[in-house]
Amino acid sequence: MKATVTAHSKYTISEIDPRLYGSFIEHLGRAVYTGIYEPGHATADENGMRRDVIELVRELNVPIVRYPGGNFVSAYNWEDGIGPKESRPTRLDLAWHTSESNQVGIHEFAAWCAAVDAEMMLAVNLGSRGLDEARNFLEYVNHPGGSEWSDKRRANGRAEPWNVKVWCLGNEMDGPWQIGHKTADEYGRLAHETAKAMRAFDNSLELVVCGSSNAHMPTYPEWEATVLEHTYNEVDYISLHMYFENRAKNTANYLARSIELDNYIRTVAGVIAYIKAKKRSSKDVFISFDEWNVWYHSKERDKATLAGAHGWPHAPALLEDDYNFEDVLQVGCILNTFINRADVVKIACLAQLVNVIAPIMTVPGGQAWRQTIFYPYFFASVYGRGTALKLHVESPSYPVDGIGEVSYLDISAVHDAGKRTVTFFIVNRHGTETLDLNIRLEGFGALTLAEDQVLAHSDINVTNTAESPNKVVPREGEGVELSDGRLAAGIQPLSYRMIRLQG
Repeated sequence: MKATVTAHSKYTISEIDPRLYGSFIEHLGRAVYTGIYEPGHATADENGMRRDVIELVRELNVPIVRYPGGNFVSAYNWEDGIGPKESRPTRLDLAWHTSESNQVGIHEFAAWCAAVDAEMMLAVNLGSRGLDEARNFLEYVNHPGGSEWSDKRRANGRAEPWNVKVWCLGNEMDGPWQIGHKTADEYGRLAHETAKAMRAFDNSLELVVCGSSNAHMPTYPEWEATVLEHTYNEVDYISLHMYFENRAKNTANYLARSIELDNYIRTVAGVIAYIKAKKRSSKDVFISFDEWNVWYHSKERDKATLAGAHGWPHAPALLEDDYNFEDVLQVGCILNTFINRADVVKIACLAQLVNVIAPIMTVPGGQAWRQTIFYPYFFASVYGRGTALKLHVESPSYPVDGIGEVSYLDISAVHDAGKRTVTFFIVNRHGTETLDLNIRLEGFGALTLAEDQVLAHSDINVTNTAESPNKVVPREGEGVELSDGRLAAGIQPLSYRMIRLQG
């Protein structure tokens, strides 16, 4: 089975915003407590943060982390997480039916972000609260001093402001499950007024308005059009969310779902263009795809806790998907889609980062390890910086109901002119046949093979566990031929591959 690709240095999509490889930490399950924060752990730093987790996050080179939610934020009082820890209240979290100790708040999270070298992306509560709390939170976080809230920050031990640039105006406000759910008009008006107030403080902020929670919502895509009608000239991004599952146990159809993702992005990009034209606006609004991942493995076992059968536990194990090798391929396809849509998707956040549907898992008091999906995320984040290339792809395909023809070859490419590298991220969706891949390289000059890494396994259901954390790990590829401006390689069935060339 043969596939051909043409890559030209002048045929580009867009410069990739590094924040395309962001992530997410929510006060949900064990993401915070025994995830990033465990004061009694052998590796804990002076702030109670697990150094073993910090090292793994730094390995991923995560540029931005969204916080504190998620559904959690829609009933969150940010003031509960400041001041002396012994004075902080315990609250009942209605989103996940758990209790929140507030031992981690903005100060602790900011210190953790500094330790992992990541920017903060903060969300304000537009569910149970509104404009006033949002502007106070902004003042607390970003004002140097001389005002009520900034002076409280200084009294709480942080003299300098954190100067957070990216702010989310609520979370999934289209969802009936959301605390404080609103219609598109109700939310659009509130988001507009909140954005105006935040911009009155600092017009350079980057503001994210809520789009649809998924492409199957009954209000999609009218929600986007209505919300942007209210907010277009005050915001910079509209958020989208999507989770992927394979309950039918059909690998071919599962791996085709990134086509749905691409259609979702394309549709909302069209809505953005429509509202821009309608408003005769000269500004651009982009997409922040600030929740995405595979999520279905843990849903059945979480039902009792989420229904309240266990009372209000603190930091129970929730949404702890055990990712298999099949999920590696899905995550690879998702990341390729974001790279290939880098002209409209500027921020994306893998949801989430630790323990909760996450690439990193921990044992309380014990080890931390890499789940299978850690690796495609690692390769894209570390090597996918630069300019996304517009590839011409010819590949055999297969039909999928509701989607159409799906290429067996899923591929993206990134050119870093400064480092003189061209990196290809490749997935073969075929279950049994090797893909004979031939890439024509034009306009890059002489290239040599710098790195070739393969993720493959004979069992698509294999997982990495605390006891066996290295069942799925990258290995060095073989058989790449590079000559006369052409690259040839055999891409084995159901595999992920990164091939990096150096000029």
